Amino acid sequence: MTEFKGDKRTKEYKEWKKNHENASKGLGDNVEKIFKATGIKKAVKWLAGNDCGCDERKNKLNKLFPRRITKCLNEKEFIYLQEKFENRKSTILSDEQKRMLEIYNRVFSDNVQPTNCSPCFVNGVYKKLEKLYEEYK
Repeated sequence: MTEFKGDKRTKEYKEWKKNHENASKGLGDNVEKIFKATGIKKAVKWLAGNDCGCDERKNKLNKLFPRRITKCLNEKEFIYLQEKFENRKSTILSDEQKRMLEIYNRVFSDNVQPTNCSPCFVNGVYKKLEKLYEEYK
C-alpha cells in the first residue's frame, strides 16, 4: 500500500507512516540494515571516515535492484480470479493461462511468459495469484 486512505489524525496513520518511511527502497537499504545490525557500518565509518562512499553505493544498489511493490487487483481481475479459484478445474486452458499471466505480470510488475510446463505455471504464477486472491476475501 503506497497511499494511506483515511483520517491522518489517527493512530493507524501514524503507525502506517512509521512503517512506510522505514520501508526498504531496494537492495541497498537491505544491505545497510544488515551492516548496521552486525556492526560493519560502524567499523567502516571508523576506518574510512564519514565519507566512505556507503551512501552512493546504497543509492546505486537501490536503483539497480529496487523493491517490487505489489499492485492491487482491479475489480475485473478480482472477479475473474474469483471465478477461477471458486470453481476449480483439473486443467487450465491456454487462454486462461494467458489471462492469469496478464494479471500476474501487471500486479507483480513482472514479465513471465506462457509455458507448456504445468508445474512451472502452477508453482510460479497460479499459487501466487491464489494467495493474493485469498488476501482479498
